[in-house]
Parts: sequence; C-alpha cells; structure tokens
Amino acid sequence: MILVGGENLVDLVPAPQVRPGELGALLPLPGGGPYNVAITVGRLTGPVRFLSKLSTDAFGEALLQRLQMSGVDTSMVQRGPEPTTLAVPGIGPDGATRYSFYCEGTADREVRHPGPLPDDVQILSLGTNSLVLEPGASVYERLLREHTGLSVLDPNIRPFLIADPDAYRTRFASWLPDIGLLKLSIEDAVWLADGDPLPAVKAWLSQGPAAVVLTRGADGIAVFTASGADVMVPTPPATVIDTIGAGDTVHGALLYWLHNSGLDTTEALRGVDVDEWRNALDFAARAAAVTVSRAGAEPPYAAELAGQP
Repeated sequence: MILVGGENLVDLVPAPQVRPGELGALLPLPGGGPYNVAITVGRLTGPVRFLSKLSTDAFGEALLQRLQMSGVDTSMVQRGPEPTTLAVPGIGPDGATRYSFYCEGTADREVRHPGPLPDDVQILSLGTNSLVLEPGASVYERLLREHTGLSVLDPNIRPFLIADPDAYRTRFASWLPDIGLLKLSIEDAVWLADGDPLPAVKAWLSQGPAAVVLTRGADGIAVFTASGADVMVPTPPATVIDTIGAGDTVHGALLYWLHNSGLDTTEALRGVDVDEWRNALDFAARAAAVTVSRAGAEPPYAAELAGQP
C-alpha cells in the first residue's frame, strides 16, 4: 500500500479576461500536490490511501467524492468544519503556472497524527505546502521520521510561503537521511541549492536518497542515482492546455512504478538499473503529457496509457 499525505485544495482557475480591467469567471477544480499524486496512483490502479484533513464544506465533499471515484482509499481521511484551502493559479510570462494561496485556518493544516501507520503501508509519499504550513507540517515530518519503509518526497517549493528560506533549507537537509527517492522540479532544485543545482543533487545523494528525479518541463525528466548512473528521457509531444498537476502526475506515476516493481525500501531502489529507470521515466513522462493536454489537474486513467507506445 502507498500512503500519500498532504494538502488538498481547490484551484480557482480564471477564465481569460473579457475586457481590460474586468475579471473572468473562476472555475473551481480539485487540487493540491499530494491530493493530485493520490488521484494519479488511484487512476493508474495502484493501491493508494490518502492522509489529510478535508473540510465538511461543499468543496471538501467534492474533494472526498473525487478521491473515492478515482480508486483512492479514504479510510485515513479526517474531517472538520474548517474551510477548504483555495488557490488561484495564473500563467506567468514564461508559461509556467504560479499560485496565490488562501490557507489561513483551513482544514488540511489541522491534520492530526494518525498514530502508528497500518502494517500494509510500504511506501510513504509526502511534500508540497503540507511540509511548510504548521501545525500540519510537524505531523508529516514526524511520520517521515517514523516510517521504516520507502519514503518519497517532492518538496514542490512555493517560495512566498516560506518565511525563512535558510531555515527551510536546513530542515530539508535534515530529511534526506529518511528519504529513499527525492523528486523535484528544476526550479525547486535551483531554489534549494540557492544556485547551480547539479552539485547540490550530488550532495543530496550522498546524504541518504538512492535517487533524485528532476523534472525539467519541455526538456524532459532526468534521474541521478547514488551509484552514479544518470538517465534522461524527452518530453513526449503534447498539446499543452496548462501545466497544472504535471509534476504531481510524474510523482504519482513513479509511485505506481515503485509498487509494481516491488521497490519498497531504499536499498531495493539502489539496485535499479539504467534500463529500468528509463522505462519508469518514460512511463511518467507519458502520463504527464496527458495531464498537460487538459485543463487543471486531470491525471490519466490506466486505460488511457495502455494503448500508447
């Protein structure tokens, strides 16, 4: 079983501006990095459970229903009257998605420690805002320390939510001995390294992870391993509507691959060869290509990838 922990939210996606000075309608779409990751694994038919706190408001009800419809086990989902976190994405001049978050006093920040994890949890996946915003951040960090199987982390950095960058970088470094697979974007790597990311990737590998997967947008996906093997795959052709959820889809597809390959410890991951990594990255890239061809975070179902080369 894969346990994904972290935030859930609603993306309020603006319609194109009708006239200067007027705002387009907002389309509410389910989202949140870990939430999207869990949805991806469920749609790919992987065994996945979601740990978070969902609001009992209308948004929370819709978020819960979507998890269940996507095949995600919701037995560890907590509920509460606090409102759902809201995010407003926008497309910057470089084509990348940027967000404004409305997250004060929201439900997902108030997640409680669930106690000992069920025995069937082999892979733990964490990341994004849930490791920044307290009090939930300390809950997830404690789970990372406690879990004895494979832990996968995607920091998914939102700089404007991090009040003290140096303190966060120190905290991030303290997680590395407990992480088996680190997945991050090139932008995350540059921010965490505070400069050239490649020397930093090598340093991170020496501190615990068996591999670091780096998403590079239109330039494809790369993996760097502790054994010194590096693999890169290109981005498949796609008609891009937006990039919301693309990195989360890569993360979820990799979790699915890990489980299907029986890779549930860091040591097992160290034994993966170049050809296996190339197949894994290619699968993840094809899954993300489907997501970017749709509005919002809409990861593919297994049947949509089955017929692809």
